[in-house]
Amino acid sequence: MSSEKIKILVVIAVLLALAYIIPHSTSFVVLLATRALVFAILAMSVDILLGFTGLASLGQAAYFGIGAYLAAIMTTRYHFGLNWDFWLLIFLGMLAGAALAAFFGLFAIRASNVYFLMITLALGQCVWGLAYRWSSLTGGDNGINVPVRPSFGLDLTNERTFFFLVYGFFIVSLLLLYILVRSPFGHSLAGIRERELRMRILGYNTWLHKYIAFVIAGAFGGLAGVLWAFTNGIVSPETVVLTTSVDALLMVVLGGAGTLVGGVVGAAIVFGVREYLSTLVPWWQYVLGGIYVLTILYLPSGLMGIPAHIRQWWIQKSKDKNPKKLASVTS
Repeated sequence: MSSEKIKILVVIAVLLALAYIIPHSTSFVVLLATRALVFAILAMSVDILLGFTGLASLGQAAYFGIGAYLAAIMTTRYHFGLNWDFWLLIFLGMLAGAALAAFFGLFAIRASNVYFLMITLALGQCVWGLAYRWSSLTGGDNGINVPVRPSFGLDLTNERTFFFLVYGFFIVSLLLLYILVRSPFGHSLAGIRERELRMRILGYNTWLHKYIAFVIAGAFGGLAGVLWAFTNGIVSPETVVLTTSVDALLMVVLGGAGTLVGGVVGAAIVFGVREYLSTLVPWWQYVLGGIYVLTILYLPSGLMGIPAHIRQWWIQKSKDKNPKKLASVTS
């Protein structure tokens, strides 16, 4: 069994355990886990760009924000999405995120490396500026309160029931994105990440591949935004601020880019340190910053790369002990 399959089985086992343990915890832990799962979906959308396509984006908060604002405006002003039309609202949120990404991608995909990073940063800040200035629609600094949650046979006002709903969306998103990255299209994205010029020589339309990945990432960012509106209960310019994009990017780097589930690990650590440890000690920022620095210095492949490091260490240790036997085994 390959190491990748082992990681997936371990992650599935952990997620099943969490689905049993968390609902029996306090309301604060349930809400914290729900927020982490929403950001895990956002982090996975970033990983499609960073880990599988080689595009580091700082504009993911824009798609996250447009999904959140769409949900807030439709529910508070038009009372849409509070019953069975909630599923249509989810679709519209993903469509809005994909549409915005399709527009932004026309400008961003033309650049690469640090220029791509700066363009996505600038485009994301444009959305933040609209959210801040267009107060007649977005509420400006005050934002939009979302006092109610959908009701379609489930009591989503109950934090534990809502956790299971978000958990279901997370599992479906993980499966869909896993199928995507394991498909021929996903392998072509990995080829573009490793050597784009070679993929062009082989006849691949690399611009189109990156553009499609960009749009898909925007769609899942919009999905996370809709769920965040009902999880957080308020949508404001803070939702689309640069920090949101940076957090999602750091979650991917911390957990392990190119693994999908690394974003889940990163989201759990970030929210655990930020929301829980901040209630205990005032210097929690130093703990989180230290984790980032140590990970980048000593685990460039993220926390999900620890098993590979252990395996390499074990092989090297065995080789040092009995090099002849290892050579005969490997031959």
